[in-house]
Amino acid sequence: MLTPLRNPAYRKLFAAQIIALIGTGLATVALGLLAYELDPKNAAGVLGTALTVKMVAYVFVAPLASAAVAKLSRRSVLIGADLLRLVVAASLPFVTETWQIYPLIFILQAASATFTPTFQSVIPEILHEEEEYTNALSLSRLAYDLEAALSPMLAAALLLVMHSNDLFFGTALGFLGSALLVASAAFPTKGSIGDDESEIPFGKRARGGIELFFHNPHLRPILFLNLAVAAAGAFVLVQTVVIAKTNFGGDDGTVALLLAVNGAGSMLGAFTLPRLLQHIPEKTVMLAGALLLTFATMLIPLALGISSRTPGLIAIGALWLAIGLGWASAETPVGRIIRRHTSPGQFGQAFAAQFSLSHACWLGTYPLAGWLGTWSLTGAAIVLAAIAAVSAAGAFSTWPRTTASPMMTSQSS
Repeated sequence: MLTPLRNPAYRKLFAAQIIALIGTGLATVALGLLAYELDPKNAAGVLGTALTVKMVAYVFVAPLASAAVAKLSRRSVLIGADLLRLVVAASLPFVTETWQIYPLIFILQAASATFTPTFQSVIPEILHEEEEYTNALSLSRLAYDLEAALSPMLAAALLLVMHSNDLFFGTALGFLGSALLVASAAFPTKGSIGDDESEIPFGKRARGGIELFFHNPHLRPILFLNLAVAAAGAFVLVQTVVIAKTNFGGDDGTVALLLAVNGAGSMLGAFTLPRLLQHIPEKTVMLAGALLLTFATMLIPLALGISSRTPGLIAIGALWLAIGLGWASAETPVGRIIRRHTSPGQFGQAFAAQFSLSHACWLGTYPLAGWLGTWSLTGAAIVLAAIAAVSAAGAFSTWPRTTASPMMTSQSS
């Protein structure tokens, strides 16, 4: 799985991704604690609204940004996005009212909505072999899991010696490190986001990737899988702080630990997927992941009904682990499918569309998890489990029946 790191350009970009995501992980923990500090009775509502603002930025900015920067140097786009995120992160410790969180989060995530698809579109041009690219996808999944696992652990340790708001300065340092590494990396000879795309009119560039997903039968099932993942994941990310503190009487460290367990499940999936995908079709792996996270979400009401603190937290932790494993299994192979069923000139549009459309699902599930959870945690879990189940069924029913196995596809390409 480590073979892509032999490529110097990818190695630096991967390091930039890790550093930025560790900082983002600190911000995730700090944001939940800031919401609880500013409005303890409505912490889940505040956090749910903040995450909804984040999703609004992701959904609407990503395709527009991809179209707008098509003629710009990708290195400049990545560095500029990092520096903007640095400024916003350094401003968050000075927030004193809940409303101030929302515009800052929008700006921060608008920059991320520009950075991430651009970053993703570069990697297939650096790594040409499918097996090497698959390994890179798993490494990227692991990098995201650092945000969910190692970052909260680091946050828990730092909270012993500093105030939670100070974690935002760690986020700023992460973005600075990312910008420096991107600046030092060698990029593919093509300087702009996509030479094929840059000559297309802005409006068509902005909607082209989204149309591609709806019209391409090989990409259409991804839309349903995105919704299944978002349904289970939104409950975990929004309600963990309430479950840990209110239901089971835990502290800040308990919140960080449960989020870390969820990330550990995802890391387990990322470690096993490269070898698994050599023998099992993506369809089987991704649908199995969707079913796993669906069943785990269905069991949340039973875990919440446990009255004893330690057994209850163990049960929640086991479900969070399963959701993380299903999450990685359903999402990690997406890049392989996009790479195989789109042309290099469409990479920028396709990855921006996947970024936007996947987060459109989170835009719907975050408010459900936050506001339904304020009414009833059990009710919220049941509703989101039902959405995940219907979505998994939709992915199965729309998947092309003639899809070849990964090995067959690799040999024929």
